[in-house]
Amino acid sequence: MIKAGIIGASGYTGGELLRLLVNHPNVKLELATSRSFAGKPVTSTHRYLEGFLDLKYENPNSEDIRERCDVVFLAVPHGSGMTYVPELLDGNTKVVDLSADYRLETLEFEKIYGMKHSDPRNAVYGLVELHPEVAEENFVANPGCFPTGATLAAAPLAAAGLIDIAVFDSKTGISGAGISPTQNSHYPNLAENIIPYKLTAHRHRAEIVQELTGLDGKLRNINFTPHVIPSIRGIFTTAHLFTKESLSTDDLKTIYEEFYRDRPFIRFPSGVPSLTAVRGSNFCDISFEVDKENNRVVVLSAIDNLVKGASGQAIQNMNLMFGLDETRGLWLPAAAP
Repeated sequence: MIKAGIIGASGYTGGELLRLLVNHPNVKLELATSRSFAGKPVTSTHRYLEGFLDLKYENPNSEDIRERCDVVFLAVPHGSGMTYVPELLDGNTKVVDLSADYRLETLEFEKIYGMKHSDPRNAVYGLVELHPEVAEENFVANPGCFPTGATLAAAPLAAAGLIDIAVFDSKTGISGAGISPTQNSHYPNLAENIIPYKLTAHRHRAEIVQELTGLDGKLRNINFTPHVIPSIRGIFTTAHLFTKESLSTDDLKTIYEEFYRDRPFIRFPSGVPSLTAVRGSNFCDISFEVDKENNRVVVLSAIDNLVKGASGQAIQNMNLMFGLDETRGLWLPAAAP
């Protein structure tokens, strides 16, 4: 059995890791950390785990974590991951970092996040559909939620060198803002409303740019605007991809199906994807429509921001890092409606 620990287990992504791992056939949950709740039952904050888990929150040192765990998930804010990683990577313990600290090149991270990186090192970007080399790694940087939905929507066309301009419009549920309430997640402000924010300078754009230009080095015009919607979970992305040549629906079908061949968590539903069809699951549902008049392809993607956009994807990475099938413990239908 793989002994797993979660650092920062009291938040939404930590709780989702616990929910998914508690029934993983190859995993034993060894520890869940929280400075604020140390000594209290994990179920005091994640009541839906009552009867499934009898762990108590701990606040151990890094040496203790290394000795007890085969894999550690860092469910911590950006700036915190870099304080743990050097102490956890000892050649035996594998680490999946859900913070933003290692997703970008060091200089790019420092520019985007406005802080000095104390542990510059390379990490594979854990978007398995683009980076199967995850399977050879001990340390993986888990992607951001917005970049997951956006990048997967555009990657096949980027890899084919067909995108001239990419415009991403993404709508996220409130849980994307984390467990601490904000002005954008306060119910009276968001109910029956939609709130766009960081219209041209959201930090996650850098990840989208990094991954798409990695597929097509000539692609430069990449745009991204996020919105918060009155939904708890999910990210719905509308990608307007202006192409270098006219494409038919059959062309797109061939390009996308070939690119995502043998990628079990990519689905192509008929019609428009739905957030309810992916809620609680690790699937990314994608559909597209051609606008021949403007050489534009509209690609729609739907993911659960806490699963495929965070914790489920982290487990998908862990599975490959330990030589398991990537669907292990994750092959679950959505919780619809």
